[in-house]
Amino acid sequence: MPEIATPPRYLTLEIDRTCDQAIVHCHGYLVLGLTDTLVSNVRPLIPDTKRIILDLSDLKHMDSMGLGTLVWLYTTARTSGCDLVLLNIGKRVRELLGLTNLLSVFSIIGEHGVKL
Repeated sequence: MPEIATPPRYLTLEIDRTCDQAIVHCHGYLVLGLTDTLVSNVRPLIPDTKRIILDLSDLKHMDSMGLGTLVWLYTTARTSGCDLVLLNIGKRVRELLGLTNLLSVFSIIGEHGVKL
């Protein structure tokens, strides 16, 4: 029986930074094995940034590890006096946050198809 190849998964980030705010544009998959990419790039921003916006417009999929990573970053940021905000969450991410009762915890701005 031939093996079905799964497409490679990736997570790339683009960070736009001003003096007190950073926008992190996430592209790809926030899943097991790739969450360290987000943590290693966002954690250093927390001490010197008042607001971090995670732009999830181009996030293709997020699993429970991705969700746990968002929660960890959120609590770490809050402890340091930094706001962590989600921008343009997709339908699937919204459902996942809703199922876990985290939708009301995160500050969410914008939606797919809605202008800010």
